[in-house]
Formats: sequence, structure tokens, C-alpha cells
Amino acid sequence: MSERETWTSRIGFIFAAVGSAVGLGNIWSFPFQTAANGGAAFLVVYLLAVFLIGFPTMMAEFVIGRRGEQNPVASFKNIGYGNWSFAGGLGVFSSLVTLSFYSVVGGWVLSYIVGSATGAYFGDAGAYFGSIASGPTAIAAHAVFMLVTIGIVASGVTDGIERATTFMIPAILVLLVGLAAWATTLEGATAGYAFYLSPDFGVIADNFWSIVPPAMGQAFFTLSLGFSVMIAYSSYLGRDDSLPADGGAIVVVNTLVALLAGFVVFPILFATGGAGGAGGGAGTAFVALAGAFGNLPAGGIIGFVFFAVLLFAALSSSISLLEVPVSYISENYGYSRATTAVAMGATIALVGVPATFGTSWLGFYNDVVFKLLLPVAVLLIAVFVGWVADTEAVDELGRGSTFGESFTTAWLWWVRVVVPFAVIVTLYLGVTALYEGLNTGAYF
Repeated sequence: MSERETWTSRIGFIFAAVGSAVGLGNIWSFPFQTAANGGAAFLVVYLLAVFLIGFPTMMAEFVIGRRGEQNPVASFKNIGYGNWSFAGGLGVFSSLVTLSFYSVVGGWVLSYIVGSATGAYFGDAGAYFGSIASGPTAIAAHAVFMLVTIGIVASGVTDGIERATTFMIPAILVLLVGLAAWATTLEGATAGYAFYLSPDFGVIADNFWSIVPPAMGQAFFTLSLGFSVMIAYSSYLGRDDSLPADGGAIVVVNTLVALLAGFVVFPILFATGGAGGAGGGAGTAFVALAGAFGNLPAGGIIGFVFFAVLLFAALSSSISLLEVPVSYISENYGYSRATTAVAMGATIALVGVPATFGTSWLGFYNDVVFKLLLPVAVLLIAVFVGWVADTEAVDELGRGSTFGESFTTAWLWWVRVVVPFAVIVTLYLGVTALYEGLNTGAYF
């Protein structure tokens, strides 16, 4: 067996992990989740979820991956707890399901890049979305997006994933900053900022329990938690890296990108009168933005740049989602990385075909992942690290770190008690909402 690859540098790992976290969830989903759940009220709950639950959970996945030094399933066995491998297996399954519909949305982004260049959506943004969101065009774009993802993952950890994300993450940041600066010049931008940044704590108090599930799900999704991605990526790390420092950098940059996306989207929507449709789901998000770009001077150029940023973000996450099952199969069964990437990519693409039939299927896939799979996976990780492999976890978190024993002890008890409690509440609320949706026929 060939020697296992590692990141060539610490910054390579950070860019790759940030790339996994910075995806459609940050630039597409986050602004519209914010709009649909009370604006700044959602932002407050989301930020609490990211830093109080997301960051400690990321450290939990890191210690499993670096300690185990293998794929998300084998890492549990290498630590000495093979009977917990199912927890990593759930993450592999979640990655597969998520990428199957995520790739369909990635295909939409490709279509919108073309539409920005040709002006195809300027006349009727709704009709354009209808023409590309389902049917042959959606299937073809879905296939192209998956082919690009497969090509990057097949090229390896250093030549594929690290090289691609080292280019894409700085590009995303530079382009988003440029778009956010441009958005300040729009008439109506002030109203967009007020909606986004001025929380009504009465709204939070009255709607807290309805805001929690989407906010927690958004936090897990945007930080790539519950997919076993961070277990896989940290398994390629050296023992002298500080996990808290790296994790902190990843969380901060990821949150910065999400916030920047809001500084772009809300001024545009309020400047063009499209804010009212901001919370209507996957399709409405694209229609609202495309309609806004069609009503702006140089809208084709602005739209092209925005959807190019969205494409980079989508790809940086899709390669991490494919890496999880590829690393598992190639390491456990001895198949080559390239062969495994092609086979798994093709399988995932086929699983996602129903999501090209209409947005109801895509919404169902999305809610199953957000409200069920991710909370269960995160809960299992917290219980494992906090109560089963606690000694190994504390030892691993301290390696290469300048943080003292008080930090690791506080982190352990936080993962033991606070994280499981928060996730159990979120899981209950999310499953209840999912059941109601199925019972009322909201999906199909």
C-alpha cells in the first residue's frame, strides 16, 4: 500500500477545512435562512450556535481524526473503540446523501453563470429558474458539477484538494469583499443592513424555539459537522499543529464569509424590492437574486461575479463531501483513489437524480440531513468524545497546543454536557417539524 498523503502545510489544511465549511450553506443558504427566520434575530441565534456548539464539536471531530490517522470509520478502531465505527459510518452516509442533492444546486449555479453571461434570466427570472431547475438541463448541469468534483478528488489530497482550495478560498474572500463594498453604493442598502444587523430581542424571545432548529442545522452544515469531513481532514494532520488554534481560525473565517454574504445579498434585495421573496426556499432564493441582478446597472457582470463566488464555494464543499466516502473505501478495501472517486461520484450522481425532478425532492433531502442526520451524528460524536474516549481526547487536544489544562478540561465538560443537551433539543424540534411536513404532504 502506498504511503498515506498528508497536507503539505498547516495553511493547506486550514484552507481545505475552510473550503469544506465555506459552501453554498454560507453564501446561498445563510442569507435566505436569515431572511426566513426573523433577520437579525436568526443571526444572533446562529452565531451563538456556531461558537458555543459548533466550535467545541469541531474540536471533537479533530481529536478523533488526528488520533486515529485514518478515514472516519477506521479512526475509531485505531483509537481503540472499533465498536463505535458506526458513528463515523453515519457521517459517511450523511456526506453521500448531502452531495447527491448539493450537486444539483451546484448545477443550478453553473446554469446561472451562463445566464449571467448571456442575459438569459433578465427578462423573466422565474421562467429562467423553471427552465434550468428540473429536467434535462438540471440533469446535465448536475453531471458536469459532479465531474469537476470527481476530477479534483481523484487527483489526491495535495495535488487535488489542497491545490484547489488554496486557490478558491482567497478568491472567494477577495470577490465577496469587492461585492460587499460595491453593495454599499446601492440606494436602499441602509434598510438591508438594518434588517440584517438590528436584532429585535422580542422576536427572539417569541420565536426562539422555532429559530433554534434552522440555526443549529445551519451551524452544523456551514461548519461541515456531522459529515465526518473534519475527521477525514484532520487525519492528514501532523501532531505538532494546535487543534484549538486551527479550529478557531476555521470557524472565524467561515463565519466571516457567511456575514459577508449577508452584506452582499441584503443590500441588493432591498435596493431592488426583492426582499419580500427572500425566504421562500431554494428556488425563490435564486429567482430573487437573479431578478435583482436584472434590475441593476451592469447586472450581468455583478451576477456573473456573484455566481462565480457561489461556484467556488460549492466546489470547495463538494470535494470534501466526496472525500469522506472515497477515503473510507480506498483505505478499507484497497481500491485506487481515482477509481474510487469515479465510482462513488457516479453513484452519488445517480442518487441525486430525483432532486432534478423538482424542488420538493430537494427540500425533502435537505430537511432529512439538517433535522435528522446531522444532529444524530453530532450527538454521537459528543457522547463518544465526552464519555467514552475522554482520556484520549484530552491528550490529543493538548498536543501542539499552547492552551493549558484548564482549557481542555472546560472543553471536555462542555462537550459532555452542554453540546448533547443542545443537540437533543434541536433533534426533537427538528424531527417534530420533519414529521409534520411528511404528515401534511408539504414535500410531495
